[in-house]
Amino acid sequence: MPKTISKDMPLSEITLRRYEKPYNMSKRDLIRKVCLSTGLLQPGDSRDVVVDVFHVLLDAKGKKVFMNSDKVREEVINLRKRNNMALNGIASSNIRRQLKRLRDLFLVEKVKNDYRITEFDEIHNLFEQKVEEYLIKNIVSRVKEYFQAVKDL
Repeated sequence: MPKTISKDMPLSEITLRRYEKPYNMSKRDLIRKVCLSTGLLQPGDSRDVVVDVFHVLLDAKGKKVFMNSDKVREEVINLRKRNNMALNGIASSNIRRQLKRLRDLFLVEKVKNDYRITEFDEIHNLFEQKVEEYLIKNIVSRVKEYFQAVKDL
């Protein structure tokens, strides 16, 4: 009987994409590019509610307001209606899933049952401190360990 091999599950992962410089874009388009650049959104994906979830939380950051997932959902619906967008992806379960994806990138944190942009900090600081300095360095370090182990074979 063949031996069962555990599945190769990454401890962490990130997708980064490079786009043209951000010139003359609307706020939503800029947030969309951030989501595309960090792998939160796939190129050509029409299911882009993560953009609106992030948008709502960025607006709340300016007012230093915590939001529970129901309030995020309500604000996403309002935002999509104001922009004459289809109300796709607004199920409560999907809103919570998108919040979790933003949390996994350390851009959003959960405090009790409420969400906010991490420490109400600027997102470029969060990217540098949490993604670049922590997540990417750790991933690159581990990849280098694998390259070294292959070299030593």
